[in-house]
Amino acid sequence: MADFVQKTNVKTAVRTLANPIADITAFNTLVESVLTGNPFGCVSYVSAGKTHQPVEKTREDYIAKLVYQDADAKKTGTASHSFDTVDGYTAGIPALIGLATLNTAHKGTPVHDMAKDSFSSTVKCHDPNGEIYELVFGRDSVRLTSYEDDAIRTKVETWADTVAALA
Repeated sequence: MADFVQKTNVKTAVRTLANPIADITAFNTLVESVLTGNPFGCVSYVSAGKTHQPVEKTREDYIAKLVYQDADAKKTGTASHSFDTVDGYTAGIPALIGLATLNTAHKGTPVHDMAKDSFSSTVKCHDPNGEIYELVFGRDSVRLTSYEDDAIRTKVETWADTVAALA
């Protein structure tokens, strides 16, 4: 019987942030700076007949947390709402807070608990060496996945060291 033989050594590296990214605006600014600035020198490529940008956003998820409170500020319920775009998140929160029937059902007034919100955006990059890797930006961490060449980690780490929000 044949053995499995390792062909690649795919790696993951995580940078845990000292402080969570402050809000959706700061988070979106960070992700957009990677998409538009291409700080890793990635290059476009063709796959399955489609030309891809050097850096592409492939997934995103923004979760808003609401707490419902009665007149004595006692918690009467919670809600978690997931949005697939920044625009959905920013428009959705006031819309949810304004839903009288939902507020009545929770027997309370909604408060947006922004400190408990979570953000995630995955960016795919095509390195000049041919590797495709991903950066998963979260509110508390940045995860570099699916890379083999340590020079990619060094490049990303060097860039991250220059971004105050990623300390």
